[in-house]
Amino acid sequence: MPAVLVAQPSADTYGSDRQLLESIHGLRASGWDVTVCLPDTGPLVELLDGVEVDVSPFPVLRKALLRPVPIIGLLLRTPLDLLRLVRRIRVRRPDVVYVNTVTIPLWILAARLARVPVLVHVHEAEDAAARPVRIALNAPLLLAQVVVANSAASAHTVADAVPRLTARTVVIPNGIPDSGPAPATDAQPGRVALIARLSPRKGVDVALEAVARLRREGRDVQLDICGTAYAGYEWFERDLRQRAAQPDLAGAVRLHGYVNPTTPMLATASVVIVPSRVEPFGNTAVEGMLAARPVVASRVQGLAEIVDDGRTGLLVEPDDPAALAAAIARLLDDPDAARQLATAGRIEAQLRFSASRYRREIEKALTGATRG
Repeated sequence: MPAVLVAQPSADTYGSDRQLLESIHGLRASGWDVTVCLPDTGPLVELLDGVEVDVSPFPVLRKALLRPVPIIGLLLRTPLDLLRLVRRIRVRRPDVVYVNTVTIPLWILAARLARVPVLVHVHEAEDAAARPVRIALNAPLLLAQVVVANSAASAHTVADAVPRLTARTVVIPNGIPDSGPAPATDAQPGRVALIARLSPRKGVDVALEAVARLRREGRDVQLDICGTAYAGYEWFERDLRQRAAQPDLAGAVRLHGYVNPTTPMLATASVVIVPSRVEPFGNTAVEGMLAARPVVASRVQGLAEIVDDGRTGLLVEPDDPAALAAAIARLLDDPDAARQLATAGRIEAQLRFSASRYRREIEKALTGATRG
């Protein structure tokens, strides 16, 4: 039985975290023995039933570290942290190490020092970062046998930063479990759903301004927001709540916090929106399509690869409340067109983003990494 050690940067249960679950389900079904290493405990642990979980701190690159004092501390701890990771790998003796992000590069180096092949799964597309930052973030991938990117946008960001990575990078779009289409009768008129982490990257503030515009036009539009803030972005959630309490939005916006499963929330929506400013893939766009709800998404990165504008959903320019409001109004005013988009979107999502296809491709990539 082949064995894989998975290095995962958090025990959350959002996009890339849940995508890891799909990877693990597919690997276990193919006969792999799986161990997951986490830096701390959290809700993901409960979903790793039947998988050995090793919880012990290790460094994760976060924006909070990009200041003089934290970065110096990180560098001083690196030799000891690296030694600990090498020991953890040698104790487990896996056939391959699966590093589920570019934000834990020490695992890549540790695996190579332990003489174990590495696959790195890239869920990031930081194309707006300064070039030195992008190079530093992606250069450790040169030590990996295989790099998996979740979209062409992510793959382009990797190759643009370090061109030598092009030959070892494969694009495997995310796979989303299909809970079936939500009944059309469940959709409530004027209800809009947004499922995302609460951060500026996700454009939640843009959604509020779009709904405010629609309400000023006399439309009874309601916005449901499902998600929590990243650590360090609590200020953004406070800003959202303050904006939602203002007279033009009072009573029209509900922040539900973390919601799982999201199926009931998608079912009650007339429109699903994904107004991200940055989005390497966009699981919630696919979830909306699978639920047979019309999707309006930003014309950025992975979202522009998922949604075929005018056929399987609508694309609007990012950071543009007026454009987002106009697209929502278009769907609310033309139910027949909205249904056509929703139907085509569901068919497209089933064909391109199935969990079974994703699992097969990940297992193939991991097998390829072991053969180096």
